Amino acid sequence: MIAALCQEIIMRKTEFEGQTVEHIYFGGGTPSVCTVSEITQILDTIYLHFSVSETPEITLEANPDDLTEEKIKALSLTKINRLSIGVQSFFERDLTLMNRAHNAQEALKSIELAKMFFDNISIDLIYGIPGLSNQEWLQNLEQTIELNIPHISCYALTVEENTALERFISKGVISAVSDSQASEQYHLLVTTFEAAGYTNYEFSNFGKTGYFSGNNTAYWQRKNYIGIGPSAHSFNGIQRSWNISNNAQYIKSIHTGIRPFEAEHLSKTDRFNEYIMTGLRTIWGVSTSKITADFGVSYTLHFEKFAQKYIIDGLLSQTNNDYHLTKKGKFFGDGIASDLFFIDTTCLN
Repeated sequence: MIAALCQEIIMRKTEFEGQTVEHIYFGGGTPSVCTVSEITQILDTIYLHFSVSETPEITLEANPDDLTEEKIKALSLTKINRLSIGVQSFFERDLTLMNRAHNAQEALKSIELAKMFFDNISIDLIYGIPGLSNQEWLQNLEQTIELNIPHISCYALTVEENTALERFISKGVISAVSDSQASEQYHLLVTTFEAAGYTNYEFSNFGKTGYFSGNNTAYWQRKNYIGIGPSAHSFNGIQRSWNISNNAQYIKSIHTGIRPFEAEHLSKTDRFNEYIMTGLRTIWGVSTSKITADFGVSYTLHFEKFAQKYIIDGLLSQTNNDYHLTKKGKFFGDGIASDLFFIDTTCLN
C-alpha cells in the first residue's frame, strides 16, 4: 500500500504544476498505524515531486492508543508539525458505546504526551451521544479548555447502517439519537468555547488565534486539492474525482500505471451551490460580490431573493454584500443552504 501511495503521488505530479503545496494531511482512516519510516517515505516522495511551501501545515490524524511517548517523539523529528487526535469523549461509557479502541485514560495520556513534543494539536469530540447529558458534555468541554488544546473539531453523532450501534438502537437497548439534544449541546459548545477565547471559524471547528486548520479552511474555501489512496477525493475547481475504495484493486491498478477513479464535471450551478453550502458554514460567509464575479447577476438576484426570508427570521445576517448565519441559524445551516441553492430547470425532466 505504501508503495502504491507513493506511486500515485508521482503519477499525479503534473496536476499541481505551477502551484505550491500549502498543506499535507494524513487522514481518511487511521494513518497513525503506519510506522514513522513509512510516513517519512510518503513525505519524501511529495517533497521530491511537488513544490512545497517553506512553512507547510502537515497534519497526522491519530488514535490515542497509537500515541506512545516513543511514537510521538519519533513523529516530532519528522516534517509532521500538527497532530489531530481522535479523542471523541473523556467518558468511558461513551467510548464503549462508540466501540472505540482507546479508553478515557489513554485519551488524556496521549494529549499530555503530545503536548511535550507538539505545539499545534487538535482533538475531535462528539456530541448528541445517547445518554450523554448536557452537564457531562459541558465537562468534556471544560476538560478540553483545561488541557489548553488550541484547536477542536466537534461533530454530532451519526448512526451508520449495519453497525452495532444501529442494531442496539433498533432493538431499544440504547436510546435513539435526539436532534433536540444535539441542538442544545451544539449551542452549549459554541457558547462555552467562544467564552474561552476560541473562534468558531467553521460550523464544526473551533480554533485559537493562529491555530485554524489550514487543511480544513482550504476545503471550505474550495481550493484545489489532490487526494491520494483508496476512496480519496480530489478537486480542481471544476471537477471532482474519487479513487475506488477497494484496497486490493487500487494497489493492482496503480502498479500497472493506471489510477482507478471516477469523476464528475461541476456545472456553473453546481459550483454556485457548493459555494453557498461551504461559505455559510464559515466565519467568512457568502459574498454577493463574489457571486456576481464568479457566476453572474442572475445568481446574485436569486440568492438575495431567497435570503430575505432567513434575514427576517433572524437566521441570516447581512452586512453590505456579506451574508452570515447567525448563532440561531448555525445549527440549521445545511437546510438553509439547500433552500438557497439555484435549481437549473434546463436539467429537469
